[in-house]
Amino acid sequence: MVTNVLNGQDIHRRRVFYIPGYDPIHPRRYRELYRTESARQGKISGYKVDLIGRQGTSTYGWQVTGRMDGFETEAEFDVLVWSDIVRDSMNTNIVQTYLMMLRTAWTYTASGALWRLMRLRKGPVIAALYPVGMLLLQLMLALLAGWILGGVTALGLRPWIGATSGLVGLALGLAIVIVTLRWFRGIDNRLYVYYLMHDYSYSAATKGANPPELEARMAEFADQIATALQSDVDEVLVVGHSSGAHLGVSILADLLRDGRLPVNGPKLGFLTLGQVVPMVSFLPDAWRLRRDLHDLSQSDQITWIDVTAPGDGCAFALCDPVSVSGVAPEGKRWPIVFSAAFSQTLSPARWKTLRWRFFRLHFQYLCAFDKPGDYDYFRITAGPKSLSERYKNRKPSKSRIDHSVSKYTSMAP
Repeated sequence: MVTNVLNGQDIHRRRVFYIPGYDPIHPRRYRELYRTESARQGKISGYKVDLIGRQGTSTYGWQVTGRMDGFETEAEFDVLVWSDIVRDSMNTNIVQTYLMMLRTAWTYTASGALWRLMRLRKGPVIAALYPVGMLLLQLMLALLAGWILGGVTALGLRPWIGATSGLVGLALGLAIVIVTLRWFRGIDNRLYVYYLMHDYSYSAATKGANPPELEARMAEFADQIATALQSDVDEVLVVGHSSGAHLGVSILADLLRDGRLPVNGPKLGFLTLGQVVPMVSFLPDAWRLRRDLHDLSQSDQITWIDVTAPGDGCAFALCDPVSVSGVAPEGKRWPIVFSAAFSQTLSPARWKTLRWRFFRLHFQYLCAFDKPGDYDYFRITAGPKSLSERYKNRKPSKSRIDHSVSKYTSMAP
């Protein structure tokens, strides 16, 4: 392994494993996002990133050559795909979605998790309440439209068909309700109501435990990372975005406990972006995740950096996921928590444009910054320095929340 960093480079070859959040879309979107945003960041920061697609493998990924600060680095990316599981979980009709809403709301309120989450950041809690409020509003509007139009129709037909007009009006009203609700669902690509409802309900359905199909997929991911750790690369970097952050925690904790992190292997870095760990770890049956957080946070075989931003209303910004979950051990080392500071690293014009585009801001960590500080996604993934070297002197943000908040802190059933 390359260990001499006196010349500014300790990484020549890197493997990157990207774990998406709850996303039903094909992983090619992440390749194209990387292509366009790395080119944009390169123009701003004065470096070059070349990307080519990868063919003939069983996993989806791409290859990158980074030329930064006079050094050249090669990186191979893999997207750890679980979008098919997400799509299957979203395959519900309108009635099922409303029943799901009731179950999810009950899980978070009855368990007390919702009130504890509100002590952290209001943004992600509002984001969680948004689909509930919007689904109720859509139902009210549909019922109102059906009542008005059905009633008007019944009154208009009464002189001709008498009492039968009431049944006609009722049938028409019900049809209007159904059509209206279907129309709302048809424009969900703009509203994200059904998408977010399915997202939050996925973990709530099992009260924080991982469904069997997800556990099986995570075991496959672990095998892929373990294989990379036996290769001749200089660094293996695991990136977990949004819900992918807590999947990454569990995957790496499994490798750690199973003794599959080689002592003399590549450097292992773990980068969590826009994490929503408390949405799961605060639930009563999230024993596995809480144990994984506890174990991973004290390992000396990994470097774990957690980056969020208060401007991201969908993430638990500057909330140490280990500490707020109430499972921080005495020897806690990780993660180092700091802010991407959108309001400072984006130009005033771009910040003004993006400030209220909450879903877009949640992906800003994977995009270019006008005035990048010490966080640059493309330097981290395609640059000459390892995650450990890049942030070896980085202090965590003073404004982070690092005390226990969760009601549930048990790590076993």
